[in-house]
Amino acid sequence: MTPTRFGQITGRYSQLRIAVVGDFCLDRYLEIDPARGETSLETQLPVHNVVNVRAQPGAAGTILSNLVALGIGTLFPVGFAGDDGEGFELRSALGRMPGVRLDHFLQTPLRRTFTYCKPLLLEPGGPPRELNRLDSKNWTPTPRAVETQLCQALGALAEQVDALIVMDQVDLPETGVVTRGVRRALATLVERCPDRLVLADSRRGLQGYPPVSLKMNRVELGLLLGTPPPPDVAAVQQAAEALAHRQGRYVFVSLAEQGLVGAAADGTVVHCPAWPLHGPIDIVGAGDAVSANLAAALAGGAALHEALELASAAASIVIHQVGTTGTASVAQLAAMRGSAPVAG
Repeated sequence: MTPTRFGQITGRYSQLRIAVVGDFCLDRYLEIDPARGETSLETQLPVHNVVNVRAQPGAAGTILSNLVALGIGTLFPVGFAGDDGEGFELRSALGRMPGVRLDHFLQTPLRRTFTYCKPLLLEPGGPPRELNRLDSKNWTPTPRAVETQLCQALGALAEQVDALIVMDQVDLPETGVVTRGVRRALATLVERCPDRLVLADSRRGLQGYPPVSLKMNRVELGLLLGTPPPPDVAAVQQAAEALAHRQGRYVFVSLAEQGLVGAAADGTVVHCPAWPLHGPIDIVGAGDAVSANLAAALAGGAALHEALELASAAASIVIHQVGTTGTASVAQLAAMRGSAPVAG
């Protein structure tokens, strides 16, 4: 990608309006210093002393953070937090982000705030090591009243935004933001605004989604087509092309160290190789960086191969940020652009 073309695409970012619909959680990191370990007088069990606590929005919030890092002009998170301390912390963190408007982010006593609590062991001379995570989730279906408010938000935003990114992060169906009712509202939105870019990703697979653009891994691609996972890049390209034709939208497939494949409804298929590794990596957040950069680039007028190149570069930047869920800025992308792997 030439410097001129890079500047044309990213130069539009400050004018874009993007909604992020999905499960926002609080990523809380507890930094433990093993040199300060103690033994409890009461239980005689080891005590892990936390020397620093930091928190940031996670899950759909990671996508939002990546969009903020890209300088997207206006961002609308559509989701919920509980009326609890974690919810206060999450909403406050979202509200401090440049360009983020919380008009459609609900805080409700009917839900608990989705939280990933991540103990990190600080080891001298090496990167932090994550210990067993402590999660707080909702185990009951999302109340109808909350679902109705989320659907109303989608209706209100349909003609206000250039793109929507949908992130379904929960393990138990119907307990998060992207319920059956919300998927129906997305279908209505697509019918009402057929040219609007909607990019969806779900950790449980994308069966039952309306005709929107889809992002997935190799296994999920096979599940959607009712076949075994495609064994190689060529087979992934063929399967993605078939699904894009069926869906009438973009299909993106992440292949870890083999890069990214993208297919369009017109039959265009592109494979973008992954960047080489240089040092320790942490893959947490890489997929969210890909989603954010694909949506931003396409909404900014990028061609399919250009969007894939930017998303691949962002993923490489993020995985080399160890001990945190990282982001990639336009400046960081520009620094990598000259030696980008060639998409083809």
